[in-house]
This record gives sequence, C-alpha cells and structure tokens, in this order.
Amino acid sequence: MMRSAVFAALRFTALVSPLFAGQADPSQQLSRQVDRIFADLNRGDSPGCSLGVIRDGGFVYRKSYGAASLELGVPLSSHSVFYAGSISKQFTAASVVLAAEQGYLSLDDDVRKYIPELPNYGHTITLRQMLNQTSGFRDFFDLLYFSGLDASDFNSPAEILKLTTRQKELNNPPGAEWIYSNTNYFLLGVALERATKKTLAEFAAEAIFKPLGMTHTRFYEDASVVVPERAAAYDAGKDGKFAVDWSTTYAIVGGGGLMTTVDDLLAWDNNFYVNRLGKGTLLKELETPGILNDGQPTNYGMGLMLGNYRGLATVEHDGALFGYRADLLRFPSQEFTVVCLCNAANAAPESRARKVADLFLKDEMPADAMAGQAGATQVPDPSAFAGQYLDPRKRILYSFTSADGNLLGWGYVLTRKSANQFYDLWGDVITFDASGGSMRTTLMVNGETYFSGARLSELHVDAASLQAFAGEYRSAELIGAMELSVEQGNLVLRNGGNAPLTLVPIAKDEFTAGDSFLIAFHRDQHGNVSGLRVDAPAARGIVFSRTN
Repeated sequence: MMRSAVFAALRFTALVSPLFAGQADPSQQLSRQVDRIFADLNRGDSPGCSLGVIRDGGFVYRKSYGAASLELGVPLSSHSVFYAGSISKQFTAASVVLAAEQGYLSLDDDVRKYIPELPNYGHTITLRQMLNQTSGFRDFFDLLYFSGLDASDFNSPAEILKLTTRQKELNNPPGAEWIYSNTNYFLLGVALERATKKTLAEFAAEAIFKPLGMTHTRFYEDASVVVPERAAAYDAGKDGKFAVDWSTTYAIVGGGGLMTTVDDLLAWDNNFYVNRLGKGTLLKELETPGILNDGQPTNYGMGLMLGNYRGLATVEHDGALFGYRADLLRFPSQEFTVVCLCNAANAAPESRARKVADLFLKDEMPADAMAGQAGATQVPDPSAFAGQYLDPRKRILYSFTSADGNLLGWGYVLTRKSANQFYDLWGDVITFDASGGSMRTTLMVNGETYFSGARLSELHVDAASLQAFAGEYRSAELIGAMELSVEQGNLVLRNGGNAPLTLVPIAKDEFTAGDSFLIAFHRDQHGNVSGLRVDAPAARGIVFSRTN
C-alpha cells in the first residue's frame, strides 16, 4: 500500500514525540532502542500500538506507532481509545470490592443469592471464588463457539445468561482448581447490577472513572454509543494488506468491555500506590492471591495476574478480543509500569512490554535472573522439544515450536533456564524430560504441577474408519449442532458459521482440533459411535449425542 504523505508528516510531530518527566532525560540511545521494539508497526499503512512507560507516578516515555484508522489515515496517539479486552477484569473486580465496602453485597456471598436462576451444582459458589477464577463456570466464549455462534454479532447479556444456566456441569468443584473463565466476570457484572440497581458501566463510572479523572474510559455496554477517538482494529489480510477485525455490535461487559487510553491508565496505575477509592480494602483484595481448597495459593488475585519477570515481582493483565491486543504490566517494588495498547491482532504486546521493561530496569534485575544454568556444556537444539503435548488429567493441549534457535510457546519466545528448562512469560518453569523413553513436559506454578503430559505421536486413521464418526451431534447444554464429515481422507468439523476444522487423531476414538480442544467419541454396547465429549481448556466435559 502507498504511504500517505500527510499521515507521514503527522506521525513525526508531537503526537508521537517522547515525553519525559520526573527524572533526567534518558539518552537518545534508549529512545532508539524502544523505537526498535515497535519498528515493524511504525508505518502509516499499518495499525500499531500506543505505549506508555510510567515511573514514580509519571510518564517517562510515551509514544504511539502506526494508524488508529487505515480508512481515515488517522495516527494513533496516547489519547486514542482502545478496546482493552480482559484488562477490564480488574475494573470489574474493583467495582465488586467497592460495592462490598458500601454494603450492597459480600464477597463471600453465594452467587445464587443474586442470580437464583443458575443451577444448583451441589456446592456453594461464592463471588470471591469467581473473582479468583476458581468457581468452575465454563467460559461462555467456548460455549458460543461450540453452539456455532459468532461472538462479534452477539449483543445480548440475557442470551449469554440463558446459555450459562443451561450448563449441567462445572469445569471443576468450586475452589478446587484455577481455570480462567470469562463467565465468572460476566456473572459478577450481573450480580453487581442486581445488588446495586446500577449497571456495571454506571457503577464503575461513579466509583472509579470519575474520581480518578479517567475521562476517556468507559464500560461499553451500549453498542449505539459514539466513542470519540476510538481506534479501529485489524488482522492480517491477503498480500501483506490488513483486514478489518473489530465489532461495532459486541457490547458485553464484565469479562471485557473496557474502553480506555494510555493517558487514562496513568491515573489507574497511580491509585495502586496511593488509593483514592473506597474505604481502604481495595488494593489488598485485588492483589491477594486466591487460595484453593487445599490451601495452595494461585497466581491470580482479583482480575490481576501475580507473577515474576527476571527476578522482579509483577502484577499484570493482558487483553485480546477481535483485532485488539493490550497489556498492562506493573513492577510494584520499582513503581514502574508499561502500558501497551494495540489495534493489530499480531502485535503481541506482552512480549513487547517485557522488552521495554528490559531496557528501563536492566540495572535493577538480578544479574543471574533467567541467565541460563552456569556450566551447562551441552544445550540441546530447541527443536528437540517441539511438538504437541497432552495432559490426560486436565485434558489440555500445549504446543511448542522452534524457530531461529528459540523455543516458542503460546506465540512467544521462551527464555532458557537450563539445558532442558525454560521460563514462560510469567516466570514459571517448563521442564522437558525424555528419560522415560518419550518426551514429557511439566509446567510448575507455585510449586505445584499445573500441566504434565507426554508428546503426541502421529497417528493415521484410514478414510473408511473415519466414516464411523460422520454425522450430526447435539448437546442439551448448547444451541445448534456439530456436523462431522470425511473429506479428502480427513475428519472435518463444521458448526454454524465457524470455519471448518480438520480433526487430527491422537488415540483410538480421540481427536484434536489444533490446540483448541479435544474430542473423544463414545460407543454403545454394539460398538457404534453414539456420541462425543468436548474438552476445551475453559469448558470441559460437554457431552453431545449423535442424532443420525
């Protein structure tokens, strides 16, 4: 695409000028190093990111890269409004905590006190467990997908609530496991509204956004509202061009829905050091790790991931929906934060935010942090660890690939700790071990095994055998049907308007759909396929019956 000369002139004006405050000016070399992290997006014909680096209560670097609108030729700026995805959860959590301070509810209330239409699963599910992501509620995005529905066209909280109440089972007994689920925070928004008689958008505006002066921040619960300076979002298109990837109809709040700016998030970040909201319980509640039934802490507070990066404690949440990507990464002991809001689906702000932190905090990171094991004389090629691994207990798939001498997981380069160990983005250790004859991997979180599984081998099933699985399948817990057919020697899944998926066999009567989910077929007493079970990371054990 041809670069706009007008846009190019704007891009190099004060809209993207670095802002330094509160300390001596960093060197021009530091500025160039930061710019190199975003160089691939720093074009007038590309969407990009708005960056804010906060130190001791003020911006020490603030710059935007790329376009807010490719159609209009408008550059991004620090006051461009982005859809922040799951960064919203900390604001939903804060609203619930502040409502508890005001006496509208208690964090230890049973959610059915406010939403009695939810099934009785034989266990009390508290608002606190939902805030800590340990309730067991299946994720409604997965439920929409398996129902063949497109979230971008879905704008009915009542329908999402109805879909949630159809679920006959939970992912896990409440408090037994940490499983990230957007349903928790959607339901918290519903409970808040019923307790306070105010919508989440109204309550958050009164209790958080107005007191902190966050004038460009809102929960987007009304799709007809005009949002000034909203950035459009994009995904990769054909021939190096971009495709529109955002929704003007999706207005579900709680798990997401926050629209905000780099400038406004400065005020939110400052509140974590000098709280101006409520009666004093907010920060402790948000930043205290959840506790499982067995007494083990999780790495999640209330809407916040509690982690470690290069030896420094971090408090973080990212966000992703449609073509929007965002990360808010805070180092509390250093009073240092990176805000990275993007309107490109491939922007990977979590990785970029850490690279920015490396530049500013390199002298404060322990010298040996994530530096590799001393004396390791033989370092295997990371391709030795590449592959797809299955945890049979949790029914979760992890995939690792290698490129340019690096091991990648979840789309990010993993940092090597030793010959067979790596750190993920949150400082947790992934270990590979082939001593038992097959390669296995284990992910440890808080000293507990979060994932443990063996690498899957290729399995071939002939087309004639695959034909036994073809047919229509329906679930009483969902809307719509799944259609399975054999095409060019592969088993192909179709449901609703979703793109067809090729299923890959991994064991007798078991298939994967990439890393997304597992399908295990059931047979009746005569050996005929009678149904299937779907297991996704945030929606386990959904049962379908064969209808033909």
